[in-house]
Amino acid sequence: MSRPRQTTGPVSEFLTHHFRHFNAAALVDAANGYRAHLDAGGRMMVCLAGAMSTAELGLSLAEMIRQDKVHLISCTGANLEEDVFNLVAHDFYERVPHYRHLSTADEQALLERHLNRVTDTCIPEGEAMRRMETAMLEVWTAADRAGQRHFPHEFFYQVLLSGKYAEHYQIDPRDSWMLAAAEKNLPLVVPGWEDSTLGNMYAAAVIRGDVKNVHTVRTGIEYMTWLAEFYTETTRASSLGMFQIGGGIAGDFPICVVPMLHQDLQRDSVPLWGYFAQISDSTTSYGSYSGAVPNEKITWGKLGADTPKFIVESDATICVPLIFAHILGW
Repeated sequence: MSRPRQTTGPVSEFLTHHFRHFNAAALVDAANGYRAHLDAGGRMMVCLAGAMSTAELGLSLAEMIRQDKVHLISCTGANLEEDVFNLVAHDFYERVPHYRHLSTADEQALLERHLNRVTDTCIPEGEAMRRMETAMLEVWTAADRAGQRHFPHEFFYQVLLSGKYAEHYQIDPRDSWMLAAAEKNLPLVVPGWEDSTLGNMYAAAVIRGDVKNVHTVRTGIEYMTWLAEFYTETTRASSLGMFQIGGGIAGDFPICVVPMLHQDLQRDSVPLWGYFAQISDSTTSYGSYSGAVPNEKITWGKLGADTPKFIVESDATICVPLIFAHILGW
């Protein structure tokens, strides 16, 4: 049964009235296509690249999760952890609006204050990273002693759902997409998790001997084998779409599950992705896959000729909250 169309609020009405051409029109088309995919009973994967968690995308993504408009997330290790960093240490963050004019001496001064800069935002090492290292060491070592193995996001869910760190929350918890995901036990895929702050901390814990079994945290290939079964089972009943924010591994990794199922496992009855949109300012020059137009993916067996395809060549920190607002009817 299709879902009823929701009413639209002032943001949606503004977009519909003013965003009529070029990237603006593509933004509205992508949002309408997303809504149409859900209305037809489809499900959606959102891919988070870049530093969208530090950009506080949780302000809109958390509500998308609560309203069942996101059914799977693929994200980088940085996006996995940085939403939680912000949750527990927001008051200690510092914004540097003049970041383009920082000298090397200015950067060194930030380092000496243990402030790690992401464009115009500085993440406090002690209050954010080390606080989470302490929390994660507890669950990593407990699992290691018990001979248990879990994915990176499952360890985060354990920490968040334990409630032990709620006293440290410094934003409205409804604005944390990771907390919303944990409460729904939303499936996550985190390819290349090792390339993250907590991935480095886990490696250090293994080197120190705090964690005896390096495989206590499950990673890449196991994520792909899990995704293969999830995709196969989900698409028996529902079309699965892909909404990609930025480029890189967060999108490249999961989209490949379809050609793998077809070409390597000979599961010819598994459908292609049922919707595709990408928000990126990357270009196709120098062979950039992140900026490749969606039609190129047809040749790789990822999308079909009739798959609804959208690309918005613009800043995701501006575009994605507007798209989510339109989908939510705000």
